[in-house]
Order: sequence, then structure tokens, then C-alpha cells
Amino acid sequence: MLPSTPDKKRNVSLLQYASLGTQFLAGIGIAVFIGLKGDIWINIKIPLLVWILPLLVIIGFIIKLVKETGKRK
Repeated sequence: MLPSTPDKKRNVSLLQYASLGTQFLAGIGIAVFIGLKGDIWINIKIPLLVWILPLLVIIGFIIKLVKETGKRK
């Protein structure tokens, strides 16, 4: 049975990971949008920036995630 009062530590962790998920989705969405606009502006036939920019966002997010979760002792 769950306690009647919410566990503060559990809520903080939940909000932290929900925030990271939101940042990830927003970053990917923005990178794809900028990639689409950039490919149109450069006028290239292959979707180069649509692939490169989200990949850079994912790499940056993984680095950020490792740094943030590695701080715990």
C-alpha cells in the first residue's frame, strides 16, 4: 500500500527525468525543423542537415545525461 504523503525524493527524480525527456523531444523537433529549412535554403537534393543536426542533438544529450547522472555518489 502506498503512503498517504508523497515521497519528495521520488517526485524530484520523476520531475527530473520528465524534464530530460521533454528537452530531448523538443531538441530533436527543433533540429529536424532547422535541418529541413537549412536543406531548402542550401538547395541540396539529399536531406543532409535533416540527418546531421538531430544526430548532433542526440550525441549532446547523451553526453549531458552521462554528466548529470554520474554526479551521484
